[in-house]
Amino acid sequence: MVDYQKRFYRSRTSSPEWASFTVQVKESDLWLRARKDLTSEAYERLYYYRHQLETYIRLFLNFKESLQPLPDDPLAPAIIRAMLEAGRMAGVGPMASVAGAVAQFVGQDLMAYSPEVIVENGGDLFIHCREPLTVGIFAGASPVSGRIGIHLSPSDDPRGLCTSSATVGPSLSFGKTDAATILSPSAVLSDALASAVGNRVHTPADIQPTLDWAQQIPGVEGVLIIMGDQVGVWGMELVAL
Repeated sequence: MVDYQKRFYRSRTSSPEWASFTVQVKESDLWLRARKDLTSEAYERLYYYRHQLETYIRLFLNFKESLQPLPDDPLAPAIIRAMLEAGRMAGVGPMASVAGAVAQFVGQDLMAYSPEVIVENGGDLFIHCREPLTVGIFAGASPVSGRIGIHLSPSDDPRGLCTSSATVGPSLSFGKTDAATILSPSAVLSDALASAVGNRVHTPADIQPTLDWAQQIPGVEGVLIIMGDQVGVWGMELVAL
């Protein structure tokens, strides 16, 4: 398997009209694109949200360890409440959405400095882009890995495109998918649902019922499931790379 930690896919994107940069705080390693270099601002925002997460986890250890949805906490910071809500919608623990949540909250704050922003956190994306965009899908040993992408039309609204995998990267999954990808207006929800979808697929026969299930979740705009040479898709435009 390709060394996931090298995040080789980041070197495959380039555009003279965008500034690309990375920021890292402990385990959080973000790759960003904006209309100008916002390294300093991105680092400050990442540190800010990491601090909120770490402080809350120290106070409420169950937030980190629970694999089941938890009730809302009206006194918690916004990023925590967003993760709790996404977990309840997807039927998973709140930490299933942590990468998407960090990408989204950092990205939303950077929109004050750049009209368009993309934040990638371990394959989970917050996207605010007013031009066409194609996102390639890496799906481990699947024969379609690196050969298909998701085409996104220009949009004035932010979107979240997040992927969970049982065969790539460190994410916990109880299923067998090479990639489970969700598109929605929220990277927090997309991340939680990608985990939930991945957990449901153990054999190719599970792909269609899981697509049907995911479509019923409010806000879901697209679903992609890859397991070996089997591909299930709803609501997404796939393109060859």
